[in-house]
Amino acid sequence: MSDIPEIIESSIDKKNLDFILDIPLQVTVELGRTKMLVKDILQLNQGAVVELTKLAGEPLDIFVNSKLVARGEAVVVNEKFGVRLVDIVTPNERVEKIL
Repeated sequence: MSDIPEIIESSIDKKNLDFILDIPLQVTVELGRTKMLVKDILQLNQGAVVELTKLAGEPLDIFVNSKLVARGEAVVVNEKFGVRLVDIVTPNERVEKIL
């Protein structure tokens, strides 16, 4: 009989999880940033190089709904680009970014 409360809790947890699984989120991966004047952007041609604030090999920032949640590295999987997560931002780090 002691297993009954665990079964009920498990069922409730699954329903709560099912409820949030279909919520859409915006995921953004940032390679780096730069500031440019409109006239400089208009002069860009195919093959132009835009210098970013990050160095090659630095971790990429991963944002969910504009909040930094992780850092990762660029990978190629089946000829497509992807991101391998290497560090999850702790709640304390998120608070520090706000302050």
